[in-house]
Amino acid sequence: MNTVTLPTGTTVPALGLGTWRMGENSGTRAQEVAAVRFAIEIGYRLIDTAEMYGEGGAEEAVGAAVADAVTSGVVRREDLFIVSKVYPHNASRNGVADACERSLRRLGLDYVDLYLLHWRGSHPLAATVEGFESLRGSGRIHHWGVSNFDVDDMDELWRTRGGQACAANQVYYSASERGIEFDLLPWQRSHDVPLMAYCPIDQGA
Repeated sequence: MNTVTLPTGTTVPALGLGTWRMGENSGTRAQEVAAVRFAIEIGYRLIDTAEMYGEGGAEEAVGAAVADAVTSGVVRREDLFIVSKVYPHNASRNGVADACERSLRRLGLDYVDLYLLHWRGSHPLAATVEGFESLRGSGRIHHWGVSNFDVDDMDELWRTRGGQACAANQVYYSASERGIEFDLLPWQRSHDVPLMAYCPIDQGA
């Protein structure tokens, strides 16, 4: 597996498993858990989820699959890189901490490796960054980043105190949607911010 190096020096797999659309139907929970569990079995080590996905249902599916894989000895927790995201309306200074604790309970984990602001909302970036840094200091998250940020958003983040600790920006980037190559991708390269692509194969299209 190729890897990507985060600004902290941590290396992560270049390919991960997304869980968008999971957790929305209790009738498919067993299949979803099995799918994540199988992905771990065949070598996936980065798993991406969010509190928004199925209103926590996807996090619960990931948590069940990870717990089974760890208990079965297939993988160690420290070998996995788990990504989750906070809703913008939960991204106040204290709201971030509360949301993270709920996500951790659903995942059954002591920490998430990367915690992202899902998209821009009404809370000031400074408050969100403060919340992220507090979580990082307490060990509840190891890295934090953002999602769906464009160049203007990244510029604002970079001017925010502590904002340059951002470990990644996750955006829609696929074979058919490549607009970020004109401005956002060059910006991130020049600022050494890794870019995470979601829906890179357009959900199979």
